[in-house]
Amino acid sequence: MASNIDRDELIRRFELQPHPEGGFFRETYRAGDCVRRENSTERRSASTAIYYLLCDGAHSAWHRIKSDEVWHFYAGDPLNVYVLEDDGALTVHRLGNALANADCVFQAVVRSGRWFAAQCDDATSVALVGCTVAPGFEFSEFEIASVDALLCEFPQHRDLIVKLGPTTGQG
Repeated sequence: MASNIDRDELIRRFELQPHPEGGFFRETYRAGDCVRRENSTERRSASTAIYYLLCDGAHSAWHRIKSDEVWHFYAGDPLNVYVLEDDGALTVHRLGNALANADCVFQAVVRSGRWFAAQCDDATSVALVGCTVAPGFEFSEFEIASVDALLCEFPQHRDLIVKLGPTTGQG
């Protein structure tokens, strides 16, 4: 069931911009403290956070990053965060209002290096969530999946991989 949240108001109020993986976002926090990854000389923020909005049938295409990412539910309709695990299993986190929906959680963790994607139940749904990344997010460590490569590695999840593939010609 779609919420009565106005996506245009959310985009305006929170100054959201289109995100390359689908939806809209705005970075809200970048830690002043820096860390180094093991075996690297590159310094990066210890943590970052964003608002992220999915609406209009958009989805977050399969991608991965080199840090753990915690998703937080704020408002609207539930969404599913799909994670392809190293052993080939598919984990589905139903992110939503856990007080109103027993099948939802307020937070979900995607471990570093895992391929993941997200989608609302239908094109009329609107979900406002947040994502916190530690060590902090850098686009240099953001990788959009090749659908063909994912199909070779995870053939058992073919329909979902194709459905949530990149829509911008990437991958």
